[in-house]
Amino acid sequence: MIHDQSLITKYTFATGTAEFFICSRCGAAPFVTSMIQGRLYAVVNANTFEGVDRALFQSRVTSFDGETPENRLERRKSTWIPNVTIANKGA
Repeated sequence: MIHDQSLITKYTFATGTAEFFICSRCGAAPFVTSMIQGRLYAVVNANTFEGVDRALFQSRVTSFDGETPENRLERRKSTWIPNVTIANKGA
């Protein structure tokens, strides 16, 4: 949960294919969204969760250099969380 939503800023890189939600205080990106064919997809940064045992996760180095925007969107469709809704606290 994001405790203070006023600290979240959004950033989009030049490709415009994703929106990064960034904490203005610490610079971490707890999640990223991508609108693909009218459906919102997301990926979360488990490193920003409180109380999560990081030993439960496998990590690997990945490079997306040279990936076309089309390939990027297809990868996201197959690996990101589909049909995401972002709820505002208290809404």
